[in-house]
Amino acid sequence: MTTPDLSPAVTAYFELMREPSKTGVAALFTADASVTDDGRTFTGDGEIRAWLAGPASEYTVTHTLVGVERSARNTIADVLLEGDFPGGRVLLRHRFREAASGLITRLTIAVE
Repeated sequence: MTTPDLSPAVTAYFELMREPSKTGVAALFTADASVTDDGRTFTGDGEIRAWLAGPASEYTVTHTLVGVERSARNTIADVLLEGDFPGGRVLLRHRFREAASGLITRLTIAVE
């Protein structure tokens, strides 16, 4: 997934999330970053790695970027997720906050 509207970290996040092993995604986050997904918050490297190995890897999915809003260090990406999860299709809003370093400090994923 390459688009000029996404920062390098956000582009890499979506590319690496397509991989069977998502361990490389953790390097895109700051040490004290947090991820909120499905109402649960995962904070710090250890919890984010557990999220990547667990809930984030539970199903086989495809991602289609359907919209992007970007300002300063914030990116909102609307993504159509399709796969073998209950319902099989959902539109998710990913809200990214990045540090000056370009790493992700906060990610919130919610149904749009």
